[in-house]
Amino acid sequence: MARTLSLAEIFQLGYYWESKVLLTAVKLDIFGALAGGDGTAAEVSRRLQTDPQASALLMNALVSIGLLRKAGERYSNAPEAQEFLVKESPKYAGHLLLLQEAEWSNWGQLESVVRSGHSPVQGHLFRTDPQLAENVLLVLHRVALQHAPTLAKQIDLSGARSLLDLGGGAGTHAMAFCRTYPGLTATIFDLPETLHTTERLVKEAGLEGRIRFLAGDFNRDNLGGPYDAVFMSDILHYQGSEANAALVRKVHGALAPSGRLVIKDRFLDESGTSPAWTAVFAVHILVNTEKGRCYTIAEAVQWLKDVGFASIDELDRSTLVQGVK
Repeated sequence: MARTLSLAEIFQLGYYWESKVLLTAVKLDIFGALAGGDGTAAEVSRRLQTDPQASALLMNALVSIGLLRKAGERYSNAPEAQEFLVKESPKYAGHLLLLQEAEWSNWGQLESVVRSGHSPVQGHLFRTDPQLAENVLLVLHRVALQHAPTLAKQIDLSGARSLLDLGGGAGTHAMAFCRTYPGLTATIFDLPETLHTTERLVKEAGLEGRIRFLAGDFNRDNLGGPYDAVFMSDILHYQGSEANAALVRKVHGALAPSGRLVIKDRFLDESGTSPAWTAVFAVHILVNTEKGRCYTIAEAVQWLKDVGFASIDELDRSTLVQGVK
């Protein structure tokens, strides 16, 4: 069903003010300054070496948004801010917001990107800013922990002995598959800058005996194998169509006979307008990657067909497709 908007809602969509207030507060660490208890704007500004009057205005806006509380002249974190926006919290999610802050200038060039078709981005985050990339990886790991066990059961690997988690990041899915299928061993292939964090997380999970690591660039380097299964999660939308077709062909060659490739991504419908979040995410990818875009599941199916996958199943039209060699 088409979304209907009032004029007020249209204005609200155009006001990016609250977003920038939040991102700036996270970057300045306003919430960390209040983690130990309440404080005045002057006290917070002294801790953060900011202007007292400007800090008060920012903190008042955070109160109106619901992230701070105010009693008299004293401010305190709302429970949600204390849980997710204080660095010492085990559920801290601020690093993902810091990524949005780092991409702010790219979004500011959206008009020129639409006019030219060329993104201002060059290079891969995990190489251009390793520290931010590692922190983002940890947040994504915590988020993925919530759904990875369910996904591992949805994709039946009970008959597989070896799995390649291609571009596996923190190894969240590989660990979930290994926990779900005791006879499975996994290989996580990713950039060497990423695998430093992955190895630590796998060791903390007690799975270092069943998971090995392969460092490299999956578009250029050998993938090893043969594997009974290959899992590709959120790779396609970072690359151009030709690179994806070549990668699917490469994976086909790394699979054992009757092996399967499972692709998880954010797929658009044929109209390009649904799911709604993915349609907006596609603009994010346009602005923040060199050649990436969001694809339809039909495009992914075609890549599988072109390299000779005999059996292809759309497990979920918006997220999952599988091909059997």
